Amino acid sequence: MKPSVLTGADQLEAVGRSVLSGKKIGLLTNPTGINSRFESTIDICAGLGFTRLTALFACEHGIRGDRQAGVPFDDETDPDLGIPVFSLYGKNKRPQEYMLEHVDAVLFDIQDLGVRFYTYLTTLIYMMRACAEFGKELIVLDRPNPLGGRKVEGGLLRPGFESMVGAWQMPYQTGLTIGEFAVLANKEAGIGCKLHVIPLQRWKRGMEYAETGLPWLPPSPNLPTVDTARVYAGTCLFEGTNLSEGRGTTRPFELIGAPWLKAKPLCSALNALHLPGIRFHPVTFTPMFSKHKGELCHGVFCAVTDKSSFRSVITGLHMLHHIAVMHEERFEWLTRPDGKPFIDLLTGSDRVRLSIHDPSGLRRILEDYGRDEEKWRRLREPYLLYRED
Repeated sequence: MKPSVLTGADQLEAVGRSVLSGKKIGLLTNPTGINSRFESTIDICAGLGFTRLTALFACEHGIRGDRQAGVPFDDETDPDLGIPVFSLYGKNKRPQEYMLEHVDAVLFDIQDLGVRFYTYLTTLIYMMRACAEFGKELIVLDRPNPLGGRKVEGGLLRPGFESMVGAWQMPYQTGLTIGEFAVLANKEAGIGCKLHVIPLQRWKRGMEYAETGLPWLPPSPNLPTVDTARVYAGTCLFEGTNLSEGRGTTRPFELIGAPWLKAKPLCSALNALHLPGIRFHPVTFTPMFSKHKGELCHGVFCAVTDKSSFRSVITGLHMLHHIAVMHEERFEWLTRPDGKPFIDLLTGSDRVRLSIHDPSGLRRILEDYGRDEEKWRRLREPYLLYRED
């Protein structure tokens, strides 16, 4: 079956000549960098007769997607092409001048989620800034937002809370493709790199990934399906707590729990809220790795019943609130090695950590987020490359 949508990678051979001819190129990609025929963007670039691939760049999870979340790695040499693979998730998170020395332009081809703390957006911003600083061109091969281009959720990151899980002042969910985001950030964040986007063909904002006809490959080891991506913007917040976010199970981010969690009363309280498009079901699970490895956990399965009305961030915040209140003696926020609470970096401020226990605090957060979402929708409007029809 032919896909109804063509990605930038699908058009690289046809369109790329006009922007890449005669140039030495670097490629920032991972296993999701394929076209609709399952051909690797690495192989495509290596075979282009009008340009020369001289370097690869690898972000979190590695060039082959073989590293778990948060695991750093060093530069290496690609065994097939004999060219350097520069790590952007080791001692250097930001591209260094030596990495770009033999490159005229950098191609970016990664399937993103359109979520601020999914680190690919941060790596894109860092690469854009490096290209601006060192006089290189950046070409983004656009890909669909897996959940479509309509949903905007969550508060804007506040100044002073920038990190690898939030490089700039955007909401949790951008509602943008990776190409649209690059165009917006290049202007609004004052990056000013020489940017070119090879746009999608036949993609509409209301399309979810299944409607594109494109092959789905997990963007990272713990994002196996679009169902996982649907809940991720809300349930990833549990990475900042002592609860398991389902890593080490077959349903990461859809399962939340801990050995001490009172699953049945929690699910009853959450279901009584009648949050849109979601039901909570008590379960038990044993993570094979990550938090509570090998321990029987009592938890919640987040079953999305109506994808159009479901709001991941609102759902995650209500879950945090009820768990923090019901398990005040056991619930904890986790800190990074530098002493910063990880939840502050994920949420982009200290509001959630300081206010989530209090019902009035939760209300204020949700009200503030609503205003931030409207602000973002207005900001992004001029940068939309794709409309509804």
